[in-house]
Amino acid sequence: MKSKALLIFTGLLFYISLSGNCSMKDKRELATFGGGCFWCVEAIFERVNGVHSVESGYSGGHVQNPDYKQVTSGVTGHAEVVQISYDPDVVSYMELLEIFFKTHDPTTLNRQGADVGTQYRSIVIYHNDQQRALASDMIQKLDEEEIWNDPIVTTVEPFEAFYSAEAYHQEYYENNPNLGYCTLVINPKVEKFEKVFKEKLK
Repeated sequence: MKSKALLIFTGLLFYISLSGNCSMKDKRELATFGGGCFWCVEAIFERVNGVHSVESGYSGGHVQNPDYKQVTSGVTGHAEVVQISYDPDVVSYMELLEIFFKTHDPTTLNRQGADVGTQYRSIVIYHNDQQRALASDMIQKLDEEEIWNDPIVTTVEPFEAFYSAEAYHQEYYENNPNLGYCTLVINPKVEKFEKVFKEKLK
């Protein structure tokens, strides 16, 4: 009887453990942003507390399974984006939006700095109506506050598909910290983010 009771108790603990893991996974939500070169955006959001993973890729276009060469040519209509898996109990979608808008220039059409083309456009891709409403409201609020001299050109579009970028694009900044683009372009963005949003760092 004792061994049977022990077996039942062990099975119950295993079930509770599995249930706990499922509930943790269920809390994860997705956010998809494009704000210029995805190397820059990825480097910033990987440092946010509550973010589980950040994947660079392509979204917002009309060609299935595009590669980097196709996207950079501008013919596929895709933007370079990052897809973020996060825990909304730790960091809210509004907080992610705030970080997104304050770490790139949302007023320059189809460009960020020297990166020019539709693939570098500022874009929020929403996964549900709540994300759409929050993004639209924030854009309106920021425009009304006239934080920038020019109006925001960020588009808010529904999620249709996300295509992961090639392996060498993933965690590019972490893997290539001494390359010219990383030191000249990404470093200043990361340093600014860490200074302004230090309470949100991992």
